[in-house]
Amino acid sequence: MSVDGALARVIRSAAGRAERAEAEVCELCAARVAAEHPHLYDTGAAEVRCVCRPCSVLFADDGAGEGRYRLVPRRRLRLPPVDTAVLGVPVGLVFFVPRADGTVTAQGPSPAGAMRWEVDAAAWQRLAASVPQLATMTPDVEALLVNTVRGVDAHWIVPVDDCYRMIALVRREWRGLSGGGEVWPAVEQFFRELTERS
Repeated sequence: MSVDGALARVIRSAAGRAERAEAEVCELCAARVAAEHPHLYDTGAAEVRCVCRPCSVLFADDGAGEGRYRLVPRRRLRLPPVDTAVLGVPVGLVFFVPRADGTVTAQGPSPAGAMRWEVDAAAWQRLAASVPQLATMTPDVEALLVNTVRGVDAHWIVPVDDCYRMIALVRREWRGLSGGGEVWPAVEQFFRELTERS
């Protein structure tokens, strides 16, 4: 065995491990997933899981998996301005998630991840009565995403995975105490790229 041959094998093996680590895989069966892939919401861990299309079909029914996993829908719906001030959340970039147990959470991005608040459920119910589209949201897996920062006035019903992408974007782009010059243009670009879909 030559040293060159052994070293080459070690390098190839390390490169293969790095490539496998970078490739996203289904968190149920470990199959590779495409860049655009479905997600499941894990109600026990309160996290979104990547899944392949075949595994996602297993959870198309809400009763599948004894309700632990819920398939995140694809629907995106642009709304007219919604007066979220009645919900008492003092930030302009936030998403609201109604939960299956009747509670509502608000989350906003920060350099450290998501900040989370409990929202008055009665205030949410009043708002949903005045904006009928909010009453159609699927608990735990759809969110009202709002951006009123820097003159933007964007209101969307989106899958929760879009919200987590937005949080990751803010974490990645934030610099210093105020966010720096990159974060807000990146957030504005994120909202420009949202498209309606059913």
